[in-house]
Amino acid sequence: MTLPAEVDAVVIGAGPNGLVAANKLADAGWNTLLLEAQSEVGGAVRSDRDVHPDFISDTFSAFYPMAVASPVMRGLALEEHGLTWSHAPAVLGHPRRDGPWAMLHRDIEVTAGLMEEAHPGDGAAWRALVQQWETIGPQLVDALMAPIPPIQTGLKVAARLPRVGGLAYVRSLLTPAAMQWGEFGGDSARLLLAGNACHADIPVDAPGSGLIGLLLTMLGQTIGFPTPTGGAGQLSAALRRRLESRGGMVVCQAPVSRIVVRGGRAVAVEALGQQVRVRRGVLADVGAEQLYGGLVDADDVPARVTRRMKEFRRDPATFKIDYALRGPVPWAVPPPYAPGTVHIADSYADIITYFGQIAAGTIPERPFLLIGQMTTSDATRSPAGTESLWVYTHLPQQVRDDAGGSLTGSWDASEAERFADRMQAMIEHHAPGFASSVIARRILTPADLESRDANLVGGSLNGGTASLDQQLIFRPLPGLGRAETAIKGLYLASASAHPGGSVHGACGMNAARAALAHARFRR
Repeated sequence: MTLPAEVDAVVIGAGPNGLVAANKLADAGWNTLLLEAQSEVGGAVRSDRDVHPDFISDTFSAFYPMAVASPVMRGLALEEHGLTWSHAPAVLGHPRRDGPWAMLHRDIEVTAGLMEEAHPGDGAAWRALVQQWETIGPQLVDALMAPIPPIQTGLKVAARLPRVGGLAYVRSLLTPAAMQWGEFGGDSARLLLAGNACHADIPVDAPGSGLIGLLLTMLGQTIGFPTPTGGAGQLSAALRRRLESRGGMVVCQAPVSRIVVRGGRAVAVEALGQQVRVRRGVLADVGAEQLYGGLVDADDVPARVTRRMKEFRRDPATFKIDYALRGPVPWAVPPPYAPGTVHIADSYADIITYFGQIAAGTIPERPFLLIGQMTTSDATRSPAGTESLWVYTHLPQQVRDDAGGSLTGSWDASEAERFADRMQAMIEHHAPGFASSVIARRILTPADLESRDANLVGGSLNGGTASLDQQLIFRPLPGLGRAETAIKGLYLASASAHPGGSVHGACGMNAARAALAHARFRR
């Protein structure tokens, strides 16, 4: 395919951040070219029928509360471009070894009522927690999504802080999840909050985990965990349709091999053996180490950047299984409401142990499992009466040993099957007969995930650790925490930039806004 000789901007990578960035530039009237290495757009927001032709499987991510909460994604009005959302009857469930499930339902009275049944007084404590969030949560989300410094959004948060307890509330957000929410006498709230904290890579006994757990739990309570009707890929397809309706050009199977820098400025990109000149900017929706360690020649990267990139850390690896099931999961104790997302850990102590083992480079003996019951959430995913389901867990990037056996972390076919069986046995414990309901399963090792999306380096999902020392002004390197790089006209638009992982589009939007602002300044 012949690429245009010159454009205003090239966006490298058609993940959600790249798609958002390209949309913003096209809205401003820029002649924008979006280049994607894979055969379709979406990055880690895609779906397929590879497990079984009658089943739609979300290849990577599946539920998108941040997409609905994000002012960036809301501003794109993707519903006008064919996107619709689906919800399961309940948001999240956590089965206990004995006794009822811990449940999160979009109806606060249902959630509070179930907590009250489990432990008197917890229902009122839950209502109070949600009321605090409703007072300040939307403003807090807006501030987290804004470029640094978030002046306007930060002032809105500050104005509401006195209504939720002032600095005491800020301190509670920074408190590790393991030490939060002592007002609950039972363990339902604790399991929900700690389980949601496990969606990031911050140990539940480390600062920052409490904020992640509260954020996802409160979004689940107030928004739910929505999934695109018809598969995750429908979200990406809507972003592409919007971009092309505004004149943007998308070329897939076009990996960029090099960003050309002259006089300290990005002036062109090379792809498909061709060079595309760039008048205004290059926005890279790629991992920070891929940008500075490959796409840009080493001689064009300042020594201080090369030195600091040696300290850049990835989040843990991911191991995922996709299933086509003959019927719903045969839970031994049926949940009171069918949840779209399920967390499995036999106890809060098991969650602590799981994080400790990953930090030590140990493959967990009893990994924390995140499960998506996708047909429960969206009936279009598989034939009536069946279930499209996935399960994943995190693993060390560098494996030293195995707490549950003799796995080495090579993740060859034999090791992948053995660890998948370990995960499946944990489901079977809570759902006897699960194995007999399996029509087909697909295993995706960390290397498999990276081969399908180069941004998922080592199977990491969030573009780098979410630990506090690599967030805000420290992401991806200590500095301003902004999309601008040390090379003029080159902007980092991936989850390696602030505010990091999740499908909210803010990394791409921040990069596009920076490019537009610099172009105005140059004129």
